[in-house]
Amino acid sequence: MNGTTAYTPPTVWSWNKESGGRFANINRPIAGATHEKDLPVGKHPLQLYSLATPNGVKVTVMLEELLALGHTGAEYDAWLIRISDGDQFGSGFVAVNPNSKIPALMDRSGDTPIRVFESGAILQHLAEKFGGAFLPTERAARAECLSWLFWQMGSAPYLGGGFGHFYAYAPTKIEYAIDRFAMETKRQLDVLDRRLAESRYLAGNDYTIADMAVWPWYGALAKGQLYESGEFLQVSEYKNVLRWADEIAKRPAVQRGRMVNRAWGQPNSQLHERHDASDFETRTQDKLETPT
Repeated sequence: MNGTTAYTPPTVWSWNKESGGRFANINRPIAGATHEKDLPVGKHPLQLYSLATPNGVKVTVMLEELLALGHTGAEYDAWLIRISDGDQFGSGFVAVNPNSKIPALMDRSGDTPIRVFESGAILQHLAEKFGGAFLPTERAARAECLSWLFWQMGSAPYLGGGFGHFYAYAPTKIEYAIDRFAMETKRQLDVLDRRLAESRYLAGNDYTIADMAVWPWYGALAKGQLYESGEFLQVSEYKNVLRWADEIAKRPAVQRGRMVNRAWGQPNSQLHERHDASDFETRTQDKLETPT
């Protein structure tokens, strides 16, 4: 298999820090904080600690969509967590998310602050907090929406940690691993394509948190924006996914949400921190890097 040798697992596994490839410096087999570091707290009740990976984009899109609907209580501070630097292992972040993954939300709007981690849980929390926004109330539609939300939560690890890791990041190319996860990723794209052939959005005719959860992963994949794998996976085959991805990408709130906590790409697409709606006009990296 592409020159790899057979591997026989030892009786007891041990951690080899040198075998982790690109992410060896942040991967470890234990949880908990590695250093003391308090999290900053801004002026708004909602404090988001994140990075603009697909999981992070879900939440910033939701917050921007809520604000676009007129929910002023959805104003938020978004703080950049640089996972490649290990920010997620600071004591303050671990207190908000013991799993040390972005995104993490502190809702300080009530008498007792509420921590919410896991992106799907954050989307549902925000939807329910703001009167069921982007979450249907009719039982069948709500069930459909939540089913697709949890489908994404269960499926994306095969796409990111499976296909993406072995195709783009692993220190060696392993044919079996790439084939295994490419097959599953294409199967998932086919699941979505079949659903979107019969429905404008995942839960029906209305745009919901299910679309917000799935789009940053599978919309980006269908547009060839993840792992430079579009040709390899022949994403142009999934016409219904492409139609849906393009429609969502045109939403102004989605365009803003993609910028928040983004630390790569064109400077005018990066808003490292977001504390006010005006930041999109005044605080993107192209503005901050321009000599005065």
